[in-house]
Amino acid sequence: MVRSLKNPKKAKRKQKGSKKDEGSSSNSGPLVPAKVWQPGVDALEEGEELQCDLSAYNSYHGFHIGWPCLSFDILRDSLGLVRTEFPHTIYSIAGTQAEKSSWNYIGIFKILNISGKRRDLVPTKSNNEDTDMESDSSDSDEDDEEEGGGTKTPVLQVSKVSHEGGVNRIRAMAQHPHICASWADTGLVQVWDFSSHLHALGEADTATNNGGSNVFNQVPLVKFAGHKDEGYAIDWSPVVPGRLVSGDCKNNIHLWEPASESTWNVDSTPFVGHTASVEDLQWSPTEPYVFASCSVDGTVAIWDTRAGKSPAISIKAHKADVNVITWNSLASCMLASGSDDGTFSIRDLRLLKEGDSVVAHFEYHKHPITSIEWSPHEASTLAVSSADNQLTIWDLSLERDEEEEAEFRAKTKEQVNAPNDLPPQLLFVHQGQKDLKELHWHPQIPGMLISTAADGFNILMPSNIETPLPADNA
Repeated sequence: MVRSLKNPKKAKRKQKGSKKDEGSSSNSGPLVPAKVWQPGVDALEEGEELQCDLSAYNSYHGFHIGWPCLSFDILRDSLGLVRTEFPHTIYSIAGTQAEKSSWNYIGIFKILNISGKRRDLVPTKSNNEDTDMESDSSDSDEDDEEEGGGTKTPVLQVSKVSHEGGVNRIRAMAQHPHICASWADTGLVQVWDFSSHLHALGEADTATNNGGSNVFNQVPLVKFAGHKDEGYAIDWSPVVPGRLVSGDCKNNIHLWEPASESTWNVDSTPFVGHTASVEDLQWSPTEPYVFASCSVDGTVAIWDTRAGKSPAISIKAHKADVNVITWNSLASCMLASGSDDGTFSIRDLRLLKEGDSVVAHFEYHKHPITSIEWSPHEASTLAVSSADNQLTIWDLSLERDEEEEAEFRAKTKEQVNAPNDLPPQLLFVHQGQKDLKELHWHPQIPGMLISTAADGFNILMPSNIETPLPADNA
C-alpha cells in the first residue's frame, strides 16, 4: 500500500534536453561494454553513473504541469482511432498533490508536436561505430525535425481547475471524455464537466506553450460525501456510459447510476466484502453488471451488482496488500493484479472454479507495484510500474529462444550483457523517474505509454514494442 508522494515539491522548468543530456554519450574516456543495471540488485560503484540509451525509444519526452501528480488519465479524442504518424497530439487530465491542500488543482492539458522516429529492432552499423552510437543517443528531438514535421519541441497547453484537497485518483469516462471523476484526500468523490476547457484547448494557438498560470474555480456536477473515509479506487464502466464505482479505505464500495447527462444516483448502501481498504476497482470490459476489486486484505473479489451487496467470488490473490488490478479488454478472461511485495500475477477467470486460476506469476520487482495495465492493442502485453522506480513492459507470449539470441548477437557483433535470470517475457525496462505512481497506454496511439512520478511525467514509445507503425520511407 504505497500511495502518497514523498515530500512533494513543485517542479521547476528545465532547459530543453537537460534530462536527456544526463544520458548522452561522451568521448572523454575509453568505451566500455554497456550492461543492464537492475535497481535493488546492482549497486553503483564510485565513479559509475547510469546512462539512458535513447536509441531504445521511438519517442521519449518528459514534462510536468507544476505540482507532482499521483494520478492522471488519457482522454480519448477525435483525431483518429489508430494513429501511427508523427508528430502526435494527446489530451489528458491529472490531479495534483500540492504542498498545501488549498494549492491543489486538476490540470486539463494538451501536448502537440510529440516527435519521434521508428528505429530498427536490430541497429544497422556503419564504419564509424562510435559516431553512430553518439547519434543514436542524442536528443531524439534533434533527429526528428523532418520526420516529425513542424517545430522540434513539444508544446504543452494546460488549463487548471481548483480542487479541494489532493487528488488521490482521477478517471475520465471513455464514452464522454469531458466527464471526469476525482477522489480527494478530503473524502469527497466529485464528478466534473471539463468540456469548456477542452474546447478552449482545441481552439488554442498551436505554436505557443501555455502553462496555465490562472487557476479557475468551477463547481463540480456532483459532490458525494457518503464515503466514511478517503479512498483511491474508482472506475467508469466501459460498457454502460455514466456507470461508476468508488471504493474507500473503510472497505466500502458505492455504485453510481446516471440519472441524466449531469446527475447521478449514488446507492447509499455500500458493497461490503473486504476486511481492509479497497485499493482499486475495474469494471468488466464486456459485462455491464460485473466489476472486480482488490484490497489491503490480500484478496481480489468479483462482484455482480444484480446479486446483492456481497462478492460473487473472493480469491486470496497475494501474500501482501493487493494495490492494483487490470482487466484485459482484448481477452476478457484475463485479470492481472499487483502486490505490495513486488509480485504481480495473471489469472484466467475461466479457471476459478477449478481452484488455481494463476497462469503467470512474476517476482521481478523488489518493491511495491504501484500501477498495472494491459495494452489496448496487444492482448498478451501489459505494463507495470513499481516503487523501485522501474516501468516494465511484459509480453506473456514470449519464450526464450537461444537460436534467436545467437542470431541477434551475430547481427549486432556484440555481446548482449543482460542478466541470465531475466524472465523471457520481460520486453522493456524504463528508468529515470523517481517515485513512479501510475501509467497508462494511449488507447489511440499504439505503443505509446505515459507515466507519472514525483518528478513529473514521461511519454515513451519503446522501439521493440510491435505496433502497426509504418516503416520509414526515408
